[in-house]
Amino acid sequence: MKPLHALSISEVHAGYLNKDFTCVELVKHFLKRIDKYNPKLNIFLDLNENALKQAAEVDIEIAEKGIDRELLGIPMAIKDNFLTVGISTTASSNILKGFMPQYESSVTGKLLAAGAIFLGKTNMDSFAHGSSTETSDFGPTLNPWNPEKLPGGSSGGSAAAISAQLATAALGSETAGSIRQPAAWVGVTGLKPTYGRAGRYGCIAMASSTDSPGPLTRSVADAALITRVISGEDPYDATTSPTPVEDYPSFLNRKDLKGIKIGLVKEYLMSSMSEDVKKLILDAADKFRELGATVEEVSLMDPKYGIGVYTVVQRSEVSSNLARFDGIRFGNSRDTFCQESKRRIMLGTYTLSAGYYDAFYKKAEAVRTKMIDEFAEVFKTFDAVIGAVSPTPALSVGATKDQPMFGEMEDVLVEPSSVAGLTSVGLPCGFVDDLPIGLQITCAQFQESKAIAIADCFQRNTDFQKFPDLDKTL
Repeated sequence: MKPLHALSISEVHAGYLNKDFTCVELVKHFLKRIDKYNPKLNIFLDLNENALKQAAEVDIEIAEKGIDRELLGIPMAIKDNFLTVGISTTASSNILKGFMPQYESSVTGKLLAAGAIFLGKTNMDSFAHGSSTETSDFGPTLNPWNPEKLPGGSSGGSAAAISAQLATAALGSETAGSIRQPAAWVGVTGLKPTYGRAGRYGCIAMASSTDSPGPLTRSVADAALITRVISGEDPYDATTSPTPVEDYPSFLNRKDLKGIKIGLVKEYLMSSMSEDVKKLILDAADKFRELGATVEEVSLMDPKYGIGVYTVVQRSEVSSNLARFDGIRFGNSRDTFCQESKRRIMLGTYTLSAGYYDAFYKKAEAVRTKMIDEFAEVFKTFDAVIGAVSPTPALSVGATKDQPMFGEMEDVLVEPSSVAGLTSVGLPCGFVDDLPIGLQITCAQFQESKAIAIADCFQRNTDFQKFPDLDKTL
Protein backbone atom coordinates (compact mmCIF):
# COMPACT_ATOMS: atom_id res chain seq x y z
CA MET A 1 0.00 0.00 0.00
CA LYS A 2 1.11 3.59 -0.63
CA PRO A 3 2.26 5.66 2.35
CA LEU A 4 -0.71 7.26 4.09
CA HIS A 5 0.40 10.76 3.10
CA ALA A 6 0.42 9.78 -0.59
CA LEU A 7 -3.24 8.76 -0.81
CA SER A 8 -5.93 10.56 -2.81
CA ILE A 9 -9.39 11.21 -1.37
CA SER A 10 -10.84 8.09 -2.99
CA GLU A 11 -7.89 6.01 -1.80
CA VAL A 12 -8.36 7.25 1.77
CA HIS A 13 -12.01 6.25 1.67
CA ALA A 14 -11.14 2.84 0.24
CA GLY A 15 -8.60 2.38 3.04
CA TYR A 16 -11.23 3.18 5.67
CA LEU A 17 -13.73 0.73 4.19
CA ASN A 18 -11.10 -2.01 3.83
CA LYS A 19 -9.96 -1.36 7.42
CA ASP A 20 -6.39 -0.81 6.22
CA PHE A 21 -6.13 2.10 8.67
CA THR A 22 -8.38 4.28 10.81
CA CYS A 23 -9.02 7.98 10.63
CA VAL A 24 -7.18 8.41 13.94
CA GLU A 25 -4.14 6.66 12.45
CA LEU A 26 -4.24 8.85 9.35
CA VAL A 27 -4.53 12.09 11.32
CA LYS A 28 -1.73 11.01 13.68
CA HIS A 29 0.41 10.26 10.62
CA PHE A 30 -0.09 13.76 9.23
CA LEU A 31 0.46 15.43 12.61
CA LYS A 32 3.73 13.53 12.94
CA ARG A 33 4.84 14.72 9.48
CA ILE A 34 3.82 18.28 10.34
CA ASP A 35 5.83 18.11 13.57
CA LYS A 36 8.86 16.91 11.61
CA TYR A 37 8.79 19.15 8.55
CA ASN A 38 6.80 22.26 9.46
CA PRO A 39 9.63 23.87 11.48
CA LYS A 40 11.72 23.79 8.27
CA LEU A 41 9.00 24.87 5.81
CA ASN A 42 6.76 27.17 7.91
CA ILE A 43 3.53 25.95 6.29
CA PHE A 44 1.13 25.69 9.26
CA LEU A 45 0.56 28.66 11.56
CA ASP A 46 -1.89 26.97 13.94
CA LEU A 47 -3.07 23.40 14.41
CA ASN A 48 -6.50 22.08 15.31
CA GLU A 49 -6.32 20.83 18.90
CA ASN A 50 -9.46 18.75 18.37
CA ALA A 51 -8.31 16.94 15.21
CA LEU A 52 -7.73 13.58 16.91
CA LYS A 53 -11.02 13.79 18.81
CA GLN A 54 -12.84 14.52 15.55
CA ALA A 55 -11.00 11.62 13.88
CA ALA A 56 -12.18 9.25 16.60
CA GLU A 57 -15.76 10.40 15.97
CA VAL A 58 -15.28 9.73 12.24
CA ASP A 59 -14.14 6.18 12.98
CA ILE A 60 -17.33 5.57 14.96
CA GLU A 61 -19.44 7.03 12.14
CA ILE A 62 -17.74 4.82 9.53
CA ALA A 63 -18.26 1.73 11.70
CA GLU A 64 -21.96 2.52 12.01
CA LYS A 65 -22.84 3.99 8.59
CA GLY A 66 -19.91 3.52 6.21
CA ILE A 67 -18.78 6.45 4.05
CA ASP A 68 -21.97 8.50 3.96
CA ARG A 69 -20.41 11.94 3.42
CA GLU A 70 -18.25 13.13 0.50
CA LEU A 71 -15.20 14.18 2.51
CA LEU A 72 -15.66 12.03 5.59
CA GLY A 73 -12.37 11.76 7.45
CA ILE A 74 -10.33 13.68 4.86
CA PRO A 75 -7.55 15.68 6.59
CA MET A 76 -7.38 19.18 5.11
CA ALA A 77 -5.22 22.29 5.39
CA ILE A 78 -7.07 25.63 5.38
CA LYS A 79 -5.68 28.97 4.22
CA ASP A 80 -5.57 31.40 7.12
CA ASN A 81 -7.99 33.92 5.64
CA PHE A 82 -11.04 31.67 6.20
CA LEU A 83 -12.81 32.04 9.53
CA THR A 84 -12.71 28.77 11.48
CA VAL A 85 -14.35 28.30 14.86
CA GLY A 86 -11.90 26.85 17.36
CA ILE A 87 -8.80 27.60 15.26
CA SER A 88 -7.26 31.07 15.09
CA THR A 89 -7.56 33.15 11.92
CA THR A 90 -4.96 35.85 11.34
CA ALA A 91 -4.68 36.34 7.56
CA SER A 92 -0.94 36.09 8.43
CA SER A 93 -1.07 39.61 9.87
CA ASN A 94 -0.08 40.84 13.32
CA ILE A 95 -3.20 42.99 13.39
CA LEU A 96 -5.23 39.77 13.83
CA LYS A 97 -2.68 37.81 15.86
CA GLY A 98 -4.55 35.56 18.29
CA PHE A 99 -7.99 36.31 16.79
CA MET A 100 -10.50 33.49 17.37
CA PRO A 101 -13.51 33.69 15.00
CA GLN A 102 -17.02 33.51 16.39
CA TYR A 103 -18.49 31.91 13.28
CA GLU A 104 -17.49 29.62 10.42
CA SER A 105 -16.96 30.76 6.84
CA SER A 106 -19.42 29.42 4.27
CA VAL A 107 -16.94 27.23 2.43
CA THR A 108 -15.24 25.78 5.52
CA GLY A 109 -18.71 25.13 6.93
CA LYS A 110 -19.54 23.12 3.82
CA LEU A 111 -16.29 21.17 4.12
CA LEU A 112 -17.03 20.34 7.75
CA ALA A 113 -20.59 19.31 6.87
CA ALA A 114 -19.11 16.96 4.25
CA GLY A 115 -16.99 15.35 6.98
CA ALA A 116 -13.56 16.95 6.47
CA ILE A 117 -11.14 17.27 9.38
CA PHE A 118 -9.09 20.47 9.53
CA LEU A 119 -5.50 19.82 10.50
CA GLY A 120 -4.77 23.53 10.83
CA LYS A 121 -4.37 26.92 9.18
CA THR A 122 -1.72 27.63 6.56
CA ASN A 123 0.59 30.57 5.99
CA MET A 124 -0.15 33.15 3.32
CA ASP A 125 0.86 36.60 2.18
CA SER A 126 -0.44 39.03 4.77
CA PHE A 127 -4.10 39.74 3.91
CA ALA A 128 -3.31 37.91 0.63
CA HIS A 129 -1.20 40.87 -0.54
CA GLY A 130 1.47 39.18 -2.61
CA SER A 131 2.48 36.21 -4.74
CA SER A 132 5.29 34.76 -2.68
CA THR A 133 4.13 34.27 0.95
CA GLU A 134 7.05 36.54 1.88
CA THR A 135 4.76 39.34 3.07
CA SER A 136 3.47 37.13 5.91
CA ASP A 137 4.10 38.68 9.31
CA PHE A 138 5.04 35.21 10.53
CA GLY A 139 7.87 34.55 8.09
CA PRO A 140 7.87 33.07 4.58
CA THR A 141 6.84 29.55 3.67
CA LEU A 142 9.57 27.69 1.76
CA ASN A 143 9.21 25.57 -1.39
CA PRO A 144 9.26 21.82 -0.61
CA TRP A 145 11.16 21.17 -3.86
CA ASN A 146 13.95 23.52 -2.85
CA PRO A 147 13.88 25.46 0.44
CA GLU A 148 15.91 28.25 -1.14
CA LYS A 149 12.94 28.96 -3.44
CA LEU A 150 9.57 30.59 -2.83
CA PRO A 151 6.28 28.63 -2.98
CA GLY A 152 4.33 31.45 -4.59
CA GLY A 153 1.26 33.02 -3.08
CA SER A 154 -0.90 34.19 -1.65
CA SER A 155 -2.07 30.58 -1.03
CA GLY A 156 1.56 29.48 -0.71
CA GLY A 157 1.03 27.64 2.57
CA SER A 158 -1.90 25.59 1.30
CA ALA A 159 -0.08 24.73 -1.94
CA ALA A 160 3.09 23.76 -0.07
CA ALA A 161 1.04 21.61 2.34
CA ILE A 162 -0.02 19.43 -0.60
CA SER A 163 3.42 19.42 -2.24
CA ALA A 164 5.03 18.40 1.08
CA GLN A 165 2.20 15.89 1.61
CA LEU A 166 1.23 17.29 5.01
CA ALA A 167 -2.50 17.00 4.23
CA THR A 168 -4.70 15.07 1.81
CA ALA A 169 -6.20 18.26 0.37
CA ALA A 170 -6.17 22.00 1.00
CA LEU A 171 -8.34 25.10 0.61
CA GLY A 172 -7.04 28.34 -0.86
CA SER A 173 -8.42 31.49 -2.40
CA GLU A 174 -7.56 33.35 -5.59
CA THR A 175 -7.85 37.04 -6.35
CA ALA A 176 -5.54 37.07 -9.39
CA GLY A 177 -3.49 33.90 -9.50
CA SER A 178 -3.31 33.12 -5.79
CA ILE A 179 -4.33 29.47 -6.29
CA ARG A 180 -2.85 28.68 -9.69
CA GLN A 181 0.50 30.45 -9.28
CA PRO A 182 1.57 28.71 -6.03
CA ALA A 183 0.20 25.43 -7.42
CA ALA A 184 2.52 25.91 -10.40
CA TRP A 185 5.58 26.76 -8.31
CA VAL A 186 5.26 23.72 -6.03
CA GLY A 187 3.87 21.27 -8.59
CA VAL A 188 0.30 20.56 -7.48
CA THR A 189 -3.19 21.04 -8.93
CA GLY A 190 -5.12 24.24 -8.24
CA LEU A 191 -8.66 25.02 -9.37
CA LYS A 192 -9.99 28.58 -9.52
CA PRO A 193 -13.79 28.43 -9.77
CA THR A 194 -15.84 31.06 -11.56
CA TYR A 195 -16.27 34.22 -9.49
CA GLY A 196 -19.49 33.73 -7.52
CA ARG A 197 -19.42 29.92 -7.75
CA ALA A 198 -18.36 29.55 -4.09
CA GLY A 199 -19.43 31.90 -1.30
CA ARG A 200 -17.03 34.47 0.16
CA TYR A 201 -18.85 34.87 3.46
CA GLY A 202 -16.30 34.47 6.26
CA CYS A 203 -13.34 34.78 3.90
CA ILE A 204 -11.33 37.87 4.85
CA ALA A 205 -11.72 40.06 1.79
CA MET A 206 -8.87 41.23 -0.39
CA ALA A 207 -10.51 42.33 -3.64
CA SER A 208 -14.22 41.63 -3.33
CA SER A 209 -14.94 41.58 -7.06
CA THR A 210 -12.43 38.81 -7.85
CA ASP A 211 -11.90 36.76 -4.65
CA SER A 212 -12.67 33.09 -5.37
CA PRO A 213 -12.27 30.21 -2.86
CA GLY A 214 -10.94 27.00 -4.41
CA PRO A 215 -9.02 23.77 -3.77
CA LEU A 216 -5.34 22.82 -3.97
CA THR A 217 -4.96 19.08 -4.35
CA ARG A 218 -2.95 16.08 -5.49
CA SER A 219 -5.02 15.70 -8.62
CA VAL A 220 -7.78 17.14 -10.78
CA ALA A 221 -10.07 14.38 -9.51
CA ASP A 222 -9.69 15.53 -5.90
CA ALA A 223 -10.15 19.17 -6.96
CA ALA A 224 -13.39 18.27 -8.76
CA LEU A 225 -14.86 16.69 -5.63
CA ILE A 226 -13.93 19.56 -3.32
CA THR A 227 -15.21 22.14 -5.81
CA ARG A 228 -18.58 20.38 -5.90
CA VAL A 229 -18.74 20.49 -2.09
CA ILE A 230 -17.95 24.20 -1.71
CA SER A 231 -19.95 25.50 -4.69
CA GLY A 232 -23.47 26.86 -4.79
CA GLU A 233 -25.57 29.87 -3.93
CA ASP A 234 -24.79 31.28 -0.49
CA PRO A 235 -27.59 33.10 1.39
CA TYR A 236 -24.91 35.18 3.13
CA ASP A 237 -23.18 36.27 -0.09
CA ALA A 238 -25.25 38.18 -2.63
CA THR A 239 -22.51 37.81 -5.26
CA THR A 240 -22.93 34.04 -5.50
CA SER A 241 -24.78 32.65 -8.50
CA PRO A 242 -28.00 30.58 -8.50
CA THR A 243 -26.61 28.66 -11.49
CA PRO A 244 -27.02 24.94 -10.59
CA VAL A 245 -23.86 23.13 -9.48
CA GLU A 246 -22.99 20.27 -11.79
CA ASP A 247 -21.69 16.91 -10.58
CA TYR A 248 -18.08 17.73 -11.42
CA PRO A 249 -16.59 14.28 -10.65
CA SER A 250 -18.92 12.78 -13.27
CA PHE A 251 -16.90 14.61 -15.95
CA LEU A 252 -13.67 12.81 -15.02
CA ASN A 253 -12.07 9.88 -16.87
CA ARG A 254 -12.80 11.05 -20.37
CA LYS A 255 -11.08 8.71 -22.84
CA ASP A 256 -9.91 11.42 -25.22
CA LEU A 257 -10.50 15.03 -26.21
CA LYS A 258 -12.08 14.51 -29.60
CA GLY A 259 -14.45 17.34 -30.43
CA ILE A 260 -12.68 19.76 -28.06
CA LYS A 261 -11.22 22.95 -29.53
CA ILE A 262 -8.41 24.61 -27.59
CA GLY A 263 -6.91 28.05 -28.17
CA LEU A 264 -3.17 28.50 -27.60
CA VAL A 265 -2.91 32.18 -26.62
CA LYS A 266 0.03 33.60 -28.57
CA GLU A 267 0.27 36.71 -26.36
CA TYR A 268 0.86 34.40 -23.38
CA LEU A 269 4.06 33.08 -25.03
CA MET A 270 5.82 36.24 -23.93
CA SER A 271 9.22 37.25 -25.29
CA SER A 272 10.43 37.60 -21.70
CA MET A 273 9.38 34.04 -20.87
CA SER A 274 12.02 31.39 -20.32
CA GLU A 275 12.49 29.36 -23.52
CA ASP A 276 12.32 26.18 -21.44
CA VAL A 277 8.93 27.18 -20.06
CA LYS A 278 7.70 28.12 -23.53
CA LYS A 279 8.76 24.70 -24.86
CA LEU A 280 6.76 22.91 -22.16
CA ILE A 281 3.62 24.84 -23.09
CA LEU A 282 4.09 24.02 -26.78
CA ASP A 283 4.69 20.38 -25.80
CA ALA A 284 1.42 20.47 -23.83
CA ALA A 285 -0.37 21.79 -26.92
CA ASP A 286 1.01 18.83 -28.87
CA LYS A 287 -0.21 16.48 -26.16
CA PHE A 288 -3.71 17.91 -26.47
CA ARG A 289 -3.55 17.27 -30.22
CA GLU A 290 -2.41 13.71 -29.53
CA LEU A 291 -5.44 13.27 -27.28
CA GLY A 292 -7.72 14.29 -30.15
CA ALA A 293 -8.29 17.98 -29.49
CA THR A 294 -7.99 20.67 -32.13
CA VAL A 295 -5.41 23.25 -31.01
CA GLU A 296 -5.09 26.57 -32.82
CA GLU A 297 -3.40 29.85 -32.03
CA VAL A 298 -5.73 32.54 -30.72
CA SER A 299 -5.14 36.20 -29.98
CA LEU A 300 -6.22 37.96 -26.78
CA MET A 301 -5.50 41.36 -25.30
CA ASP A 302 -1.86 41.76 -24.26
CA PRO A 303 -1.70 40.47 -20.67
CA LYS A 304 0.15 43.63 -19.60
CA TYR A 305 -3.23 45.37 -19.60
CA GLY A 306 -4.38 42.86 -17.00
CA ILE A 307 -1.67 44.21 -14.72
CA GLY A 308 -2.98 47.77 -15.05
CA VAL A 309 -6.62 46.81 -14.54
CA TYR A 310 -5.92 44.53 -11.60
CA THR A 311 -3.57 46.96 -9.87
CA VAL A 312 -6.12 49.77 -9.87
CA VAL A 313 -9.21 47.66 -9.07
CA GLN A 314 -7.51 45.54 -6.43
CA ARG A 315 -5.86 48.44 -4.59
CA SER A 316 -9.13 50.35 -4.58
CA GLU A 317 -11.02 47.42 -3.07
CA VAL A 318 -8.22 46.78 -0.55
CA SER A 319 -8.51 50.37 0.62
CA SER A 320 -12.20 49.85 1.30
CA ASN A 321 -11.92 46.36 2.81
CA LEU A 322 -9.08 47.06 5.21
CA ALA A 323 -10.75 50.18 6.57
CA ARG A 324 -12.70 47.94 8.97
CA PHE A 325 -9.59 46.67 10.79
CA ASP A 326 -8.81 48.76 13.83
CA GLY A 327 -7.46 48.36 17.35
CA ILE A 328 -10.86 48.84 18.96
CA ARG A 329 -12.33 45.72 17.38
CA PHE A 330 -9.26 43.54 16.99
CA GLY A 331 -6.87 44.70 19.70
CA ASN A 332 -3.92 45.66 17.51
CA SER A 333 -3.45 49.09 15.96
CA ARG A 334 -3.28 49.80 12.23
CA ASP A 335 0.44 50.42 12.67
CA THR A 336 0.81 46.64 12.65
CA PHE A 337 -0.18 46.39 8.97
CA CYS A 338 2.82 45.21 6.97
CA GLN A 339 4.47 47.53 4.45
CA GLU A 340 2.79 45.84 1.47
CA SER A 341 -0.67 46.34 3.00
CA LYS A 342 0.09 50.00 3.72
CA ARG A 343 1.22 50.55 0.12
CA ARG A 344 -1.96 49.03 -1.24
CA ILE A 345 -4.20 51.00 1.11
CA MET A 346 -2.55 54.27 0.12
CA LEU A 347 -2.64 53.60 -3.61
CA GLY A 348 -6.26 52.46 -3.43
CA THR A 349 -7.31 55.52 -1.45
CA TYR A 350 -5.60 57.70 -4.03
CA THR A 351 -7.30 56.07 -7.03
CA LEU A 352 -10.73 56.45 -5.41
CA SER A 353 -10.22 60.05 -4.33
CA ALA A 354 -12.00 63.03 -5.84
CA GLY A 355 -10.51 64.04 -9.17
CA TYR A 356 -8.82 60.68 -9.78
CA TYR A 357 -11.73 58.20 -9.74
CA ASP A 358 -12.61 58.80 -13.42
CA ALA A 359 -8.99 58.82 -14.55
CA PHE A 360 -8.05 55.53 -12.86
CA TYR A 361 -10.79 53.37 -11.36
CA LYS A 362 -13.51 54.09 -13.91
CA LYS A 363 -11.08 53.61 -16.80
CA ALA A 364 -9.80 50.33 -15.31
CA GLU A 365 -13.35 49.01 -15.06
CA ALA A 366 -13.98 49.99 -18.70
CA VAL A 367 -10.93 48.02 -19.82
CA ARG A 368 -12.05 45.15 -17.60
CA THR A 369 -15.36 45.06 -19.47
CA LYS A 370 -13.48 44.90 -22.78
CA MET A 371 -11.48 41.93 -21.47
CA ILE A 372 -14.67 40.15 -20.39
CA ASP A 373 -16.25 40.75 -23.81
CA GLU A 374 -13.11 39.56 -25.60
CA PHE A 375 -13.01 36.30 -23.65
CA ALA A 376 -16.74 35.77 -24.29
CA GLU A 377 -16.15 36.15 -28.03
CA VAL A 378 -13.25 33.67 -27.99
CA PHE A 379 -15.32 31.09 -26.11
CA LYS A 380 -17.90 31.14 -28.90
CA THR A 381 -15.30 29.28 -30.95
CA PHE A 382 -13.04 27.59 -28.41
CA ASP A 383 -13.86 25.32 -25.48
CA ALA A 384 -10.77 26.44 -23.56
CA VAL A 385 -7.63 28.52 -23.87
CA ILE A 386 -4.23 27.48 -22.54
CA GLY A 387 -0.97 29.08 -21.54
CA ALA A 388 1.67 29.00 -18.83
CA VAL A 389 0.63 29.92 -15.30
CA SER A 390 3.83 31.82 -14.59
CA PRO A 391 6.61 32.92 -16.98
CA THR A 392 9.31 31.42 -14.73
CA PRO A 393 9.85 28.58 -12.29
CA ALA A 394 9.84 29.41 -8.58
CA LEU A 395 12.10 32.33 -7.73
CA SER A 396 14.58 32.53 -4.86
CA VAL A 397 13.73 33.54 -1.31
CA GLY A 398 14.17 37.30 -1.06
CA ALA A 399 13.10 37.97 -4.65
CA THR A 400 10.32 40.30 -3.50
CA LYS A 401 12.62 42.72 -1.69
CA ASP A 402 12.21 46.26 -3.05
CA GLN A 403 9.83 44.89 -5.70
CA PRO A 404 6.39 46.45 -4.98
CA MET A 405 5.01 45.08 -8.27
CA PHE A 406 6.42 41.56 -7.81
CA GLY A 407 3.01 39.91 -7.57
CA GLU A 408 1.60 41.60 -10.64
CA MET A 409 4.62 40.62 -12.75
CA GLU A 410 4.58 36.98 -11.65
CA ASP A 411 0.79 36.74 -12.08
CA VAL A 412 0.71 38.52 -15.45
CA LEU A 413 -0.57 35.43 -17.31
CA VAL A 414 -3.38 34.60 -14.87
CA GLU A 415 -4.62 38.08 -14.00
CA PRO A 416 -6.80 38.50 -17.14
CA SER A 417 -8.86 35.38 -16.41
CA SER A 418 -9.32 36.36 -12.77
CA VAL A 419 -10.31 39.91 -13.65
CA ALA A 420 -12.86 38.44 -16.09
CA GLY A 421 -14.24 36.06 -13.44
CA LEU A 422 -13.49 32.90 -15.44
CA THR A 423 -12.78 29.37 -14.24
CA SER A 424 -9.35 27.82 -14.69
CA VAL A 425 -7.35 24.77 -13.64
CA GLY A 426 -3.61 24.98 -13.07
CA LEU A 427 -1.66 21.73 -13.15
CA PRO A 428 1.94 20.58 -13.66
CA CYS A 429 3.23 20.17 -17.22
CA GLY A 430 6.95 19.55 -16.66
CA PHE A 431 10.09 20.71 -14.90
CA VAL A 432 12.74 23.36 -15.51
CA ASP A 433 15.92 23.32 -13.39
CA ASP A 434 14.31 20.61 -11.22
CA LEU A 435 11.39 22.92 -10.41
CA PRO A 436 7.75 22.38 -11.49
CA ILE A 437 6.09 24.39 -14.27
CA GLY A 438 2.33 24.95 -14.41
CA LEU A 439 -0.13 24.91 -17.31
CA GLN A 440 -3.44 26.80 -17.09
CA ILE A 441 -6.59 25.53 -18.79
CA THR A 442 -9.17 28.32 -18.77
CA CYS A 443 -12.85 28.09 -19.70
CA ALA A 444 -15.85 30.40 -19.77
CA GLN A 445 -17.77 31.33 -16.64
CA PHE A 446 -19.50 28.39 -14.93
CA GLN A 447 -17.78 25.89 -17.25
CA GLU A 448 -15.95 24.13 -14.41
CA SER A 449 -17.06 20.76 -15.74
CA LYS A 450 -15.37 21.41 -19.08
CA ALA A 451 -12.13 22.67 -17.51
CA ILE A 452 -12.08 19.67 -15.18
CA ALA A 453 -12.68 17.18 -18.01
CA ILE A 454 -9.88 18.62 -20.16
CA ALA A 455 -7.40 18.95 -17.28
CA ASP A 456 -8.14 15.47 -15.96
CA CYS A 457 -7.62 13.88 -19.37
CA PHE A 458 -4.27 15.67 -19.75
CA GLN A 459 -3.18 14.71 -16.22
CA ARG A 460 -4.05 11.03 -16.56
CA ASN A 461 -2.14 10.82 -19.84
CA THR A 462 1.03 12.52 -18.59
CA ASP A 463 3.37 11.92 -15.67
CA PHE A 464 4.08 15.39 -14.29
CA GLN A 465 2.28 15.17 -10.94
CA LYS A 466 5.24 14.35 -8.67
CA PHE A 467 6.11 15.08 -5.06
CA PRO A 468 9.47 15.90 -3.49
CA ASP A 469 11.32 13.62 -1.08
CA LEU A 470 11.54 15.98 1.87
CA ASP A 471 14.32 14.05 3.56
CA LYS A 472 16.45 14.83 0.50
CA THR A 473 15.31 18.35 -0.35
CA LEU A 474 15.46 19.58 3.22
